[in-house]
Amino acid sequence: MSDTNRVDCMKCRYYFVTWDPNFPRGCKAFGFKSHTMPSLTVLSSSGKACMNFEPKERKT
Repeated sequence: MSDTNRVDCMKCRYYFVTWDPNFPRGCKAFGFKSHTMPSLTVLSSSGKACMNFEPKERKT
């Protein structure tokens, strides 16, 4: 997977930070918490880049 196709979870509306030190990152679209970035978990388990990425709405 090239860097141009990499999904940046921190720019996704479904990404969230948890209080769990063992699983500090989460994805609301897929409903899971992870130790690594959720996009990497999705890639390793499905073999495909995350298809639920939606950019965050920017507050002006």
